[in-house]
Amino acid sequence: MATSRFLGHLESRKNIAGSACGFVGLVLTFTGVAGPYWPVVVAGLYGAGALVAPPERPPLPDFPDPSAQLDELRGDFERLGHYLADVELPPAASGRLTELTALLGALLEPGWVADALAADPEGVHVVARAVRQDVPEAVDSFVRTRWWSRLTPGTEPPERHLEQQLGLLHEEAGRLAAALRETEAGRQETHTRYLQDRRQ
Repeated sequence: MATSRFLGHLESRKNIAGSACGFVGLVLTFTGVAGPYWPVVVAGLYGAGALVAPPERPPLPDFPDPSAQLDELRGDFERLGHYLADVELPPAASGRLTELTALLGALLEPGWVADALAADPEGVHVVARAVRQDVPEAVDSFVRTRWWSRLTPGTEPPERHLEQQLGLLHEEAGRLAAALRETEAGRQETHTRYLQDRRQ
């Protein structure tokens, strides 16, 4: 560990700049300019060079690229599908859930749609949050609340909340799909203008 730190210091910008300035001090010494104070001159120039050298820049963290994030998200979406297949839902809620998962699946489908999604970090976050948090939480809270509702009849049916939650999530995913479509349409319009300008 100490050896690697020492080697790192030898290769650092500060040491290289300080050594270059210290070499100038040796040249001044051999030419007689530094006189009897040459050790102070060499050390001072080395220190000055080390001070003015730019600081070391640590390497950027190696985060996975967006396509790798979507691959992982597709695996989570598949696991979510297995979980939802084991849950019994009322017909209305089941229909809304089917619409929502179909839209999420279309956004995650490998190809140009997923490529457009990968270019939108906020969009990836929206889909990831729906898959990993919002949908499982909505369904699980319905299952737990439904059990308590059987013990306390007359309370508000939990499926109403589930249907509302799934509807809101579908609207959010729909807004994301519309935004991605607008981005693609903008690219198309930009290319049209480029071709028109090229004729002039």
